[in-house]
Amino acid sequence: MPEPALLCVEGLQAWYGESHVLHGVSFDVRAGEVVTLLGRNGAGKTTTLKSIMGIVTHRTGSVRFEGRELIGCASNEIAHAGIALCPEERGIFSSLSVEENLLLPPVVKPGGLGLDRIFALFPNLKERLGSSQGTKLSGGEQQMLAIGRILRTGARLLLLDEPTEGLAPVIIQQIGRTIRALKQEGFTILLVEQNFRFASTVADRYFIMEHGRIVEGFVNSELDANVEKLHDYLGV
Repeated sequence: MPEPALLCVEGLQAWYGESHVLHGVSFDVRAGEVVTLLGRNGAGKTTTLKSIMGIVTHRTGSVRFEGRELIGCASNEIAHAGIALCPEERGIFSSLSVEENLLLPPVVKPGGLGLDRIFALFPNLKERLGSSQGTKLSGGEQQMLAIGRILRTGARLLLLDEPTEGLAPVIIQQIGRTIRALKQEGFTILLVEQNFRFASTVADRYFIMEHGRIVEGFVNSELDANVEKLHDYLGV
């Protein structure tokens, strides 16, 4: 029997103003899984994460986390429920040091990672600890810092939006190792990616989005059988 869903999204609709972006998105994420949303730019992947987090306020349908309905909840309530978003733009405070960026987010749940564990996952950050402001970090270091920051909060469901975009291959490999390590430590991860080759090294299941809808879903063991579909949807 599969584990019950930690996150269950059903019939999710979302709008930006009068623009209808999500059209009945439904999927689930079980505890301890890495689930990846794949799709081209504009498919609705980022909007799905923002809708789960309550950042897109005009949304309908159902988003349940640990059985609790989150539609209608404000984003701060959703964060305190134990969900954290690492946005595509990273959101680093440029005037603050690495340490100050890490210490800034509030702890919303017990069990967040301490600085020592974060530095074990991202040794580059320890080297830059006190002296480097956010603007002086490389793109890879900024991404590590953005992920490290949400690990402090105590959230157990991590929403990672395009964590490898624009990064060098060696940094992408490090991000992959980190995601696998976090999964082993009991974190659950919903990952948005266009880089399918990276996603294939970390994901348990995949959902393909197109035009604001889920159009395909399969597990990692079915990957080879779905290569042609991936080529059609993603151009890989």
